[in-house]
Amino acid sequence: MRTLTCIIVDDEPLAVRQLEAYAQRTPDLQLLDSFTDSITAINVIKERQPDLLFLDIQMPNIDGMELAHSLPAQTRVVFTTAFKEYAFESYEVNALDFLLKPIRYQKFLDSVEKARRWFEHEEKTETTPSAPSVFLRVDGELRNVSVEQILYVNGMKDYVMFYLDGERKPLVTHLTMKAVEEMLPASLFMRVHRSYIVAVDKIRKVDRNDCIYIGDEVIHIPDGYLPAFRAFVETRMAK
Repeated sequence: MRTLTCIIVDDEPLAVRQLEAYAQRTPDLQLLDSFTDSITAINVIKERQPDLLFLDIQMPNIDGMELAHSLPAQTRVVFTTAFKEYAFESYEVNALDFLLKPIRYQKFLDSVEKARRWFEHEEKTETTPSAPSVFLRVDGELRNVSVEQILYVNGMKDYVMFYLDGERKPLVTHLTMKAVEEMLPASLFMRVHRSYIVAVDKIRKVDRNDCIYIGDEVIHIPDGYLPAFRAFVETRMAK
């Protein structure tokens, strides 16, 4: 079984000591370091690149949300906080899990096991040729979705809806459209509207009014998005 490495960052010394004790009693989990100061932690995290970061959200200087945006790509975050209202914000940085204080050991262990399954899946994906996929948090669970199945994405306030080929209902998750743009391969997807990202190879037609027909949706392309879309179409037109 693969040993996972972790770092703890929490400005409460008692919380740090509790998490240290949990980490030390968990098989195949190696504690690399722990910090009560987020600024000191940043450079060490970038240098040591742990698999897991147990991270408090409400901290002085740099809070957990800010720190999470600057992590190494392979480091997964488990947020630890006393404030449940931060749960939705944690989705924006694609956090692996969210632990509400006071944290029981079984909940901590469940997060470690979830992380282990995530890394095992990633390692299998690296060794097995397959279509790229993305993890979406839907109804409290992580769902692995092949990008080949995505038709288009529709943003609605603080949520986005992923419409999939072959499924009637969209997958609803708490993300920003900017985060979705960064998540999906630019070679396969294009933002054609403030509220829409489409799989370009799934477009059935574009009519004379600059409307895209995809799935069961008709999307009118606003003027601000037309130049980039038309330039893309030019590269695909038969000569």
